[in-house]
Amino acid sequence: MDTLFIIIVATLILLAICDLSVGVSNDAVNFMNSAIGSKAARFRTIITVASVGIFAGAAISNGMMDIARHGIFTPTYFSFYDVLCLFVAVMITDVILLDVFNSLGLPTSTTVSMVFELLGGAFAIAIIKISSGLTDANGIPLDFGDLLNTEKALSVIIGIFLSVAIAFVLGSLIQWVARMVFSFTYKKRSTIRTIIFGAVAATAIIWFLLINGLKHSAFMTDDLKSLISQNTWIILGVCLAFFSIVMSTLHFLKVNVLKIVVLMGTFSLAMAFAGNDLVNFIGVPLTGLESLIDYTSHGNGNPSEFMMTSLNESAQTPLLYLILAGIIMVVSLIFSRKSRNVTKTEVGLSAHSEGDEMFGSSAAARVLVRMATNTSKTITRFVPLNIRNWVNHRFVRNESDIESGAAYDLVRAAVNLVVAGLLVAFGTSHKLPLSTTYVTFMVAMGASLADRAWSRESAVYRITGVLSVIGGWFITAGAAFTVCFLLTNAMYFGGYIAMGLLIAIGVVVVVMSNRQFSRKKNATPSDLTFSKILQSYDKNEVWQLLGTHVRESATHGLKFSTNIYRQITDGFFNNDYRELRRSVNKLRDERAYLKLMRRREIIAFRRLDPVMAVERNTWYFLQNNSLMQVLYCLKRTCDPCLEHVSNSFTPIPADICDQFINIREHILQLLEDTLQLIQSELVDGPFEARAEQLRQQGDNLQLKLGAFRKTLLDRMQNKQSKIDTLLVSLNIVQESQQLISSTRHLLRGMSRLLA
Repeated sequence: MDTLFIIIVATLILLAICDLSVGVSNDAVNFMNSAIGSKAARFRTIITVASVGIFAGAAISNGMMDIARHGIFTPTYFSFYDVLCLFVAVMITDVILLDVFNSLGLPTSTTVSMVFELLGGAFAIAIIKISSGLTDANGIPLDFGDLLNTEKALSVIIGIFLSVAIAFVLGSLIQWVARMVFSFTYKKRSTIRTIIFGAVAATAIIWFLLINGLKHSAFMTDDLKSLISQNTWIILGVCLAFFSIVMSTLHFLKVNVLKIVVLMGTFSLAMAFAGNDLVNFIGVPLTGLESLIDYTSHGNGNPSEFMMTSLNESAQTPLLYLILAGIIMVVSLIFSRKSRNVTKTEVGLSAHSEGDEMFGSSAAARVLVRMATNTSKTITRFVPLNIRNWVNHRFVRNESDIESGAAYDLVRAAVNLVVAGLLVAFGTSHKLPLSTTYVTFMVAMGASLADRAWSRESAVYRITGVLSVIGGWFITAGAAFTVCFLLTNAMYFGGYIAMGLLIAIGVVVVVMSNRQFSRKKNATPSDLTFSKILQSYDKNEVWQLLGTHVRESATHGLKFSTNIYRQITDGFFNNDYRELRRSVNKLRDERAYLKLMRRREIIAFRRLDPVMAVERNTWYFLQNNSLMQVLYCLKRTCDPCLEHVSNSFTPIPADICDQFINIREHILQLLEDTLQLIQSELVDGPFEARAEQLRQQGDNLQLKLGAFRKTLLDRMQNKQSKIDTLLVSLNIVQESQQLISSTRHLLRGMSRLLA
């Protein structure tokens, strides 16, 4: 039996390694987003700074496990078997839950997930014990208040509301003030202000480290904490003077002060994350290990009767465990692809430039946008015109002050980090349960709103994204509680066999999730050309890149159309239901992809010279609409074929099939020739001449299809075949004619657009 317990605890430790990996992948948004979004340094440099901060925070943390040990439940009334069921359920739930959020690209709180998992599992055990008539030493029946610490969960819920409201409002206000001070031309006109801001920001970051980042450090004794508390203003004054000298020197040496501030903020938040949130990942398994040691040393052989009173005491984690945890977190941060997926969400929601909107439009977002617009109009009426003009002038963006390819400038990045750090430090010093994840995200959203990054065209999508993320935070608590509650019950009543099965299921779910994520990432083509368009401010270069992008999207669409046309017709002729079902799904995905490409290309048109844009956009929309019509033709072809085959109607006669396949091969060759022409480097006359030849071929094919259509009508009139089969065949012929016509329009639009 002891061997079985050792295996279970070893599994807990392995799950902790997985949890460290998925946890740091999600929490990376807390400390890396501002540096990545502003391009404060190369990605490798940002990763290095964050990794050093994580390792330092993990190594100096004292690893207090009070939350996992007795912060949620009263261990005096929980047996060794109870805590095993509870801890295994918590780790499985945590790994799966965080992995799901990483795959969706949504940031969430590891603290919230762990607290509510412990609460859900402990609640399950409490119900079992109360229903069995458990009493205290005096024989008085116990209730939930005796077994659970619900105050901790309540403080976390309060923390959600506090974090969301306070961080968003303060982030908006401070970013607006910062933009009034610096505008977008701080590199040329704000030397003194930049130095002062850098010194103040660096001082705030040091205070954040002292108050929050190092609060659980081994050398942070009560006397030292008291000394810092009593001499706060002296420490801040000395830091301010010191950093004023440092920032002046750096500026004199032509070093961008704001980049240093952003990297300092990244380091401090990473260090605070590792030092404070490490318990969220290793607290439960290490508590399980200590429980096993206690049971092995003092147990009576019955795990269901040995109570875990020893967990009432606080424990110190060995330095070796902390260092190993830090190494795992650093490796996960460097190699995790999902961390970049989560980072992409926050950076995309706060970006200045229009680009891919990750979220759609929601009714709540539309209402909020209308309310904000009407409120803004009302307030504007009472503001004098000269003040309005001056304020608007401060928000005129100068592209030269934004790093190439950056989502926003260094001023906003510094505000994000400094305000988030100050809020978390202030909340910690006043014992307010503020979440680091919630604070950093909402400060970034509030700052982007105040910085006018949310335009009339993008606001509804951005707000939908923010509401989705906030909704996910509440789902985290509910899902963590519910899933862990169910798993704990299953393990308690199912015994060790249920534990083994659920552990295996959890591992399989995570492995499949990662495989699916990798396949999705590999299947999604990267759009380097569009990235170059967004980074370029040369209108001629933008036009050349746009032409390349149009060729690429048209090539992708034609290649897809050629393959799917063959797949649909083969599926119909061979009565292959699965092939037609797959075709329907592929067509849906391709339409979404084409809409995305069209949005990107319209954004690129906005960056062209207005005269050129007016000249070219007519032909652009002709070719783009033609490509979309090709997809609609294929959908109208596929749907009746799928219905026919799914109903097991009479297959198409062999002679009709043979006649159409002969024409189909010519259609496929036309699509292939069109694809090769668009891919070629032919311009002006040669392109137009070859396009005209292909259009003529299309006319000839339409005549052949017309003759074949007459043959089908004659057979229908003479009752030589089933009417349902002939109707589907006629539909294929008609849509094939429309497909050729759309291809001809596509060639015409491309030849004029690229001329």
